[in-house]
Amino acid sequence: MSFPRCALLWARLPAGRRAGHRAAVCSALRAHPGPVPGPLGRPPAVASASSSASGGSKAPNTSLFVPLSVKPQGPSADGDVGAELTRPLDKNEVKKILDQFYKRKEIQKLGADYGLDARLFHQAFISFRNYILQSHSLDVDIHIILNDICFSAAHVDDLFPFFLRHAKQIFPVLECKEDLRKISDLRIPPNWYPEARAIQRKIIFHSGPTNSGKTYHAIQKYLSAKSGVYCGPLKLLAHEIFEKSNAEGVPCDLVTGEERVSVETNGKQATHVACTVEMSSVTTPYEVAVIDEIQMIKDPARGWAWTRALLGLCAEEVHLCGEAAAIDLVTELLYTTGEEVEVRNYTRLTPISVLDHALESLDNLRPGDCIVCFSKNDIYSVSRQIEIRGLESAVIYGSLPPGTKLAQAKKFNDPDDPCKILVATDAIGMGLNLNIRRIIFYSLIKPSINEKGEKEIEPITTSQALQIAGRAGRFSSKYKEGEVTTMNREDLRLLKEILNKPVEPIQAAGLHPTAEQIEMFAYHLPDTTLSNLIDIFVDFSQVDGQYFVCNLDDFKFSAELIQHIPLSLRVRYVFCTAPINKKQPFVCSSLLQFARQYSRNEPLTFAWLRRYIKWPLNPPNNIKDLMDLEAVHDVLDLYLWLSYRFIDMFPDANLVRDLQKDLDGIIQEGVHNITKLIKISEAQRLLHLENMPADSRSRSPGTSKSQARRMRGTKTLGFKAAEPPGPGAEKSLASRLVQQGLLTADMLKQLEKEWLTQRTEHGRDKAEPGTTSKGSRRKKKEPDSD
Repeated sequence: MSFPRCALLWARLPAGRRAGHRAAVCSALRAHPGPVPGPLGRPPAVASASSSASGGSKAPNTSLFVPLSVKPQGPSADGDVGAELTRPLDKNEVKKILDQFYKRKEIQKLGADYGLDARLFHQAFISFRNYILQSHSLDVDIHIILNDICFSAAHVDDLFPFFLRHAKQIFPVLECKEDLRKISDLRIPPNWYPEARAIQRKIIFHSGPTNSGKTYHAIQKYLSAKSGVYCGPLKLLAHEIFEKSNAEGVPCDLVTGEERVSVETNGKQATHVACTVEMSSVTTPYEVAVIDEIQMIKDPARGWAWTRALLGLCAEEVHLCGEAAAIDLVTELLYTTGEEVEVRNYTRLTPISVLDHALESLDNLRPGDCIVCFSKNDIYSVSRQIEIRGLESAVIYGSLPPGTKLAQAKKFNDPDDPCKILVATDAIGMGLNLNIRRIIFYSLIKPSINEKGEKEIEPITTSQALQIAGRAGRFSSKYKEGEVTTMNREDLRLLKEILNKPVEPIQAAGLHPTAEQIEMFAYHLPDTTLSNLIDIFVDFSQVDGQYFVCNLDDFKFSAELIQHIPLSLRVRYVFCTAPINKKQPFVCSSLLQFARQYSRNEPLTFAWLRRYIKWPLNPPNNIKDLMDLEAVHDVLDLYLWLSYRFIDMFPDANLVRDLQKDLDGIIQEGVHNITKLIKISEAQRLLHLENMPADSRSRSPGTSKSQARRMRGTKTLGFKAAEPPGPGAEKSLASRLVQQGLLTADMLKQLEKEWLTQRTEHGRDKAEPGTTSKGSRRKKKEPDSD
């Protein structure tokens, strides 16, 4: 029978008889075949079997499911076949049917059986209703069902298969939940490394505190082996082993994220390699492998790299160096591989003592002192106050280039250099050999990021305190005994409590999804953003009790930053793993620009990069200039990192490295003159405040907060914080501060006295009550200046 004839007969059938043939016609004409639920309230047998196979997996976090948009259908080239077979639909009637469908409890329960919780059900229904009401023509099957419901020839529940089909279109994760669970199953990580499992490795754990010789013994085994790999947490440490190995006649290559150095003239790989732990190869066989700072396996962001090295390195002997807190976890992880752990314990080679008195004033500094701060602002403030006292200080903090850190360390260690004081962050905890006699904690509070990616401001941990304190009186330095104390008297008791606490055993090791796993996820969810893929992956992932999924916030930040740029998934993944400081706007915008250039297939040449960073750059004139230069250095690091992943698009790595060395020299010059830069920055800030109206100055944004943060440090330096000066002081003292760039305790004391006098004489209590009360409160809290 021809189609026109079939259509004509169908149209002539009464509504009741059409209902009897509805199933057959729908089956023949359905445009998008798919699984249809069984009887109402009971999912099909396949779904039940699949659900039971999941082993009672946790319910997914459906808030991560971002609905895709499904456009309503426009006019069809074949016309509205459903209307020809039945009749055009009345949109008002259809709307009433859909509202009735939405309100039925049985439908909501059936939706929940298919993974549509209340939130997803509502979103899916809104999309489904808009699709039905806004489409110019509908698929024949759903058109016929709606028509039959209008004539009471079908039940409103018969819409459910079409609703479910639409829900799976906007939430594709519903269609493949079990596949996604299998892909994101992170249990039994040892099985990911078949090469390592094919050999019987000997595991030796060198356990001990800082300056106990544990790493030295491991490195001696590394140097005496026929082949070896050293995996360190920092570029500085990898570079140190690289130089030490070659100096002792053991050919050694250097491999970091931004640098590859081959010592063999023919380009052949050397027998030994020193690398950062992320760059270690899990397929190359070695006789000896050394994994340094194994306790970092618990790090919320980088722990996965230590887990990968521990389980995956193909070495006959694997030497682990780190804290005793990691022994139990390492033993437990390697129990699943059938490998036993031999533990060698070490004690500290030189004594270290916690003093019974705090420093309290910078006037009490001695040669060999190191003041440890946990913020750049404190670094700048302390350096300036040391300079005012006629002393020179070296400065080391995390964002400085490695070359600058080494130059500052050399300056501090040089017995002929007048610089005898070091001001540093906890960056000195690893990677630098320093002649420190006494560690002084300027504060015990350090901002940190927990496993959930949340910022926390808490006292440093016992492990962190021991790591930093252990830098005093090292065996190789000229000070054979170390001392530790605090700047503030009230912190000393807390420091002793922290140092006397036992280090808590490490409970879990970090894991990270691979590019292959994300690609498989993307195959099932092709229209989902990379950031959303990561969220869903982490939510679906299953881990054993000894593991956790590392914090991927930095990865997601980069993914969202370049989401709108057309890149393949693998390329996008590589760009997102590039290490950047997301607090640096210029570095973030550079990642975006590099990705955009890549997507246009435009190589990033040396000439282009010079124009982009506006080279040549001038030496810094103030602290802001210095920070800008540090950001440019990070951008060059980013270029070099990408050049080893996309050599054709980032072709000028050698030229950029030479440029980076020149920039390092400029930064070194700036850090060498850091107190001068601080002085100029203070003068510029005071000049800005002097030129502001009095009322604007009193409510200058951020001033009170930053002063409050530094109030505790200000007390310890032995002077009072500056208060808004009176009219007389503005003309005399403030102008002198601007012209000379000086800011001493005596000047601040004089300034406060002048302001208090002027306030009394001119009745400033009434004119500026907020300022006065604030000053009064602050005066009560602060001690007399030195």
